Amino acid sequence: MHLVSFDIFRTLGFPNTTVLKPDQFLRHKELLREADWVLFPEYWQLNALVYGLKCRVFPSVASYCIGHNKVEMTRAFQAVAPEHTPWTMIEANGAVERDMIWDAMSHPFVAKLPKASMGEGVWLIETREDWRRYCESTDVLYAQEYLPLDRDARVVVVGDRVLTAYWRTQADQGFYNNVARGGRIDTSPVPRVMTDLALRLARELGVDHAGFDIALVEGYPYVLEFNRLFGNQGLGQGTELQDAILGYLKTQTAPEDPDGPTDPTPLWPVAV
Repeated sequence: MHLVSFDIFRTLGFPNTTVLKPDQFLRHKELLREADWVLFPEYWQLNALVYGLKCRVFPSVASYCIGHNKVEMTRAFQAVAPEHTPWTMIEANGAVERDMIWDAMSHPFVAKLPKASMGEGVWLIETREDWRRYCESTDVLYAQEYLPLDRDARVVVVGDRVLTAYWRTQADQGFYNNVARGGRIDTSPVPRVMTDLALRLARELGVDHAGFDIALVEGYPYVLEFNRLFGNQGLGQGTELQDAILGYLKTQTAPEDPDGPTDPTPLWPVAV
């Protein structure tokens, strides 16, 4: 395979890979057209690469389009797994909608900005003043029921399988489980019901590179969100991720084996 990458750090050590700067991609149209795969382009490049130059991109178009916005992401979850999606209200930011959400939600509740990551743009709404400050910072209102958690699980899906799964325990200041916000990694086995949900969502939505955040409430899993570009804090220090990506790209390039396995064995310790 000949690969073109727009992210030198995420594809460091990949064989037969040409690295380009995103802002110079139109200077290399023939190279891009001839590549077997184009890896980790910026979101703003996607339409030109896929529809203009007819490139095959990784992560998938679905990974980009759904993962780019929490509103779109939640609506996709509601479409394929409403029973595993926390109750969420999404409305235009108007006076009537503000009051409607405030009256409808149980308190406290969670509010989110449509585009944010690493725990940024997530608010715990406990008072009317909290709600007012949030409403003044966004064009779209996104309110979600508060789940009583002291941890959640990050489930990393690459291709069509789970690469790894680990717990993220709550930060000292409370509320946030994100490692970037002070959460800590716990490598205790993650229940299969959580990893199965992440894999089901990935397969049904066509997402092939994501870190899904899954919560467990009294043994029942809920999906919170996913990150297309997940951190590597909970991954091993070897070539697991590289091998998983390259292996997946090869299977998508070559004809499928009709007698091949349909349910690959998990690559991480599973708690039943």
